[in-house]
Amino acid sequence: MTLNLKNNHLLSASVLGTGSYVPDRIMTNADLEKMVETNDEWIRTRTGIRERRIAAPHETTSDMAAAAAQTALENAGITAEELSMIICATVTPDMFFPNTACFVQTKIGATQAICFDVSAACSGFLYAMEIARQFIATGAHKTILVIGADKLSSIVNWEDRNTCVLFGDGAGAAILQHREGARGIITTPMGSDGRLADILYTPGGGSAAPITAENVHEKLSTIRMNGRETYKQAVKAMVESSQAALRQAGVTIDQVKCIIPHQANLRIIEAIADRLEVSLDKFHINLDRYGNTSAAAVAIAFDEAARQQRFQRGDLVLLVVFGGGLTWASSLLEW
Repeated sequence: MTLNLKNNHLLSASVLGTGSYVPDRIMTNADLEKMVETNDEWIRTRTGIRERRIAAPHETTSDMAAAAAQTALENAGITAEELSMIICATVTPDMFFPNTACFVQTKIGATQAICFDVSAACSGFLYAMEIARQFIATGAHKTILVIGADKLSSIVNWEDRNTCVLFGDGAGAAILQHREGARGIITTPMGSDGRLADILYTPGGGSAAPITAENVHEKLSTIRMNGRETYKQAVKAMVESSQAALRQAGVTIDQVKCIIPHQANLRIIEAIADRLEVSLDKFHINLDRYGNTSAAAVAIAFDEAARQQRFQRGDLVLLVVFGGGLTWASSLLEW
């Protein structure tokens, strides 16, 4: 492929439009009280979550992803045929293969796009955005659809009160393209630490522990989490990643118009705000309504903040995420 570099300089990649989708079904904390030994006050005081959305049994990750993608295309003024690449970040693919992005391609009619998935748990959307940025920077691809989508209800153990209260389903999407005169995505510090993989993971379902008739009762394909350790690592990684993004861009936190964090736990966000010495009002928070939707969480919040006009053209926005792997990233961009 011939690269289209202008004056041998890398091109910037801007977000032209965003979109999101959440299922119709609302599961409240009161609903969970009927399923496991918990209560609304316990969930709200420890997590900040009041309710979450649960996909219908027939509703797949690609269904949600396609719905979010359609809205992003409309908001960007782009047709599906103009897309040359689709990257879907998910840990709950429709199936091991084909990749979920291929199913999205078919559902939205993006006949010219190449498609692949990214697996980085809750960090997946920013990982996918950075991959897209690299393709646009070199001129190899012009218009890329990035999606974060997960149906976590399909891998939650609904008998585990420590985890089932946390998660929900949904999808968020963004259209990336070079926009003349705009800085777009300025920097994206990323990190991983596989040594701590066992604090947040699903042990079964893959080649290491296939699900069999003998072990199906162990629910190995559901989420396992060490909550206390996950909290500690999430705060540390997200604070350091945010500071790295600001440092690399040469800006201060005061110059950032809006901070969009991973929507996992209000206590985590409060701790980040405290350590960054910034008001919680600068953060866009919607976890009280959606819970933790993994790769979709920051993408849904990004779209919601954009629709609410929490930032204007030219403003700086900081997105920061943390997920199993361990994985983390922050992305500072000019809207």
